[in-house]
Order: sequence, then structure tokens, then C-alpha cells
Amino acid sequence: MKNKSFFSTICVALMLAIFSIAQAADPVVLKFSHTDQQAGLRQAAAIKFAEKVSEYTAGRYKVQVYCCGQLGNDPKNIEQLALGGIDFTVSSTGSYAPHVDSLNLTMLPYLVETYEQGWKLYDESKWLQAQFDKAPAKGFRFLATWEAGFRCMTTKTPLAVPADAAGKKLRTFPNEMMRWTLEAIGFGIQIMPLPEVYLAIQQGVVSGQENPVDTIYSNKFYEVAPNVTLTKHVYSPIPLTISEKTWQKLSAEDQKAVTKAAAEVAAWHRKEIVAVEGKQLDEMAAKGAKISSPDMSAFRKAVASVYDKAKEKYGAAEVETLMKEAEAIRTANPAK
Repeated sequence: MKNKSFFSTICVALMLAIFSIAQAADPVVLKFSHTDQQAGLRQAAAIKFAEKVSEYTAGRYKVQVYCCGQLGNDPKNIEQLALGGIDFTVSSTGSYAPHVDSLNLTMLPYLVETYEQGWKLYDESKWLQAQFDKAPAKGFRFLATWEAGFRCMTTKTPLAVPADAAGKKLRTFPNEMMRWTLEAIGFGIQIMPLPEVYLAIQQGVVSGQENPVDTIYSNKFYEVAPNVTLTKHVYSPIPLTISEKTWQKLSAEDQKAVTKAAAEVAAWHRKEIVAVEGKQLDEMAAKGAKISSPDMSAFRKAVASVYDKAKEKYGAAEVETLMKEAEAIRTANPAK
């Protein structure tokens, strides 16, 4: 009888051990939500990040990617991130401004002129790092700066000079600095989620939209707004962020693993955006898009008032600190 009891105890212990091992083998699933299309490089970067997180955590974590706004638009994703409803998102720096309002200043027009200058600014700016450091108190933290590119216009009618914007309504995302810039150029603006934009242009609700080339390409906006004007009015990278609640649950080892994965994908993403941009423009042109590069001086002059508004609202010292850093980077790394 005692042997039978002992045997039963051993069996139960073994079953519990096997159950515990099985549980330990199941990875923790982390949700990554973004608004780009499946064909976009943002999605490709997200998939690559998921693979690296799994590799660097020895399979303890699995990142499930939700593209195309399945779980919400950019503002909703960031709200969910802060609440812990999702674990990762990637969006324009300006999209985070409702939570860290000083990040609006990263959307100042023509702050940098080249990718190299933009990378230097986001990697080396002490002012910008100080703004990123405010994020954990808001419920999320910045891991690495991924790439999207310079924002350009796609419109139904040609846009050679700011005067061509008069009477036209352009879709953009909810960001104060972008509103000031587009209104200074001469547009009326319409805020709407990215997945609704194609149909809105097609139906005439708006005359066009503004976004980086990869976003224009992956969403096929050139099909309904064939005039692609390379205004490059704002440098708009897309920082990857993690929910602070998720971050605090990770061990120190896994925090390092996730940070490593984010940085490696950032380096890949930057190179890939630059490498394919010309090909994307060529393909759009082959499909009927009219690609043009306007006289930037006219657009720069039109948006000069945006800097005055920014100084008035955010303080001259804040604006001038960022401008000084950007100017030093432009001088040290001139456009070729």
C-alpha cells in the first residue's frame, strides 16, 4: 500500500514537471501593431524584428505582427501601447507628440536635407534624446529609430509652386506642426486614418496626401493622385517603441535582446529605404505617375512662418537648441 502511494506521488510529480516544462516551452506572445501595408518596408522591418527577438531570446518571446491598421490607426496604437494593450508600435515621431508634446518640433519643415543628416540628428542630438527620455513616464519607451523617409506630396493636379495648393484639400495625420506647414504652403487639410486615404482621394473628398515615398508606393496613392511631387518638406523617420509595462516585465537579459534586435533592424531599414526609393519612383512613373522635383526655395520661403509659431508656442530656446544642432549637422555633412 505504501509502495502504491509512493508510486502515485512519483507519477504526480513527473506529470507536474512535464507540465511545467511544456509551459516553459511556450513562448510569450507580444503584439506589434502598425498601419503600413503588407508590401511596405515597415512590414518587412517588423517581420525581421520579430525573427530577431525570437532568436535573441532563445524562443522565449514571439512577436506577432499586425499590419494595415488591423488593431487601430497610429494614435490608437500609441494609446494602446501606453496602456499595455499592445507591446510594440512604429510610427512617425510626430505621432508621439500628443504624449510628449515637444516632439512636435521634430516635424519642423526642412530641418535636414539628406538621410545622412537625419540619421546624425536622431542618433546624436542631445535635445532629442532628452525628449525621448520623457516617454517612459507616459507609458512607453523609444527603442530605435527606424526609417520612412522624407515626406512628399501626391496630388490630382500638378504642384510646381505653393500657389498651386490654393483651394486644395490635402490629407495628413494629426500633428500640429504638419498642419502649420501645409497651411503655410496654401493647402486646406483633412485628418483621416491612413487606410481611408486611397478611397477619399478617389472620391474627391481630398485632392491628395503627403507621406514618404515608401508609404506612397505601398499604398498605391499614385494611382488616384498621379502627381508625385518630391517636396521633401519634413524628414519623417519612424521610431520603434515598446510599452513600458512590457519593458518592465522583461528580464535585463531580454531587455538587451529586444534592444539589440531593434537597433539591428533600424540599420537595415535605413539602408533599404535609400536603396529602393529610386526603384519605387521608377515603377510608379512606369505606371503613369508624374514625378517632379520642385524649386525648394519657394516652398522653404512659404513655410518660414512655421518657425515663428513654433517659437511662440514651445519657446524660442527649445526651437533654437534643436535648430543649432541641426545646423551643425548640416554644415558637417553637406548635401552632395
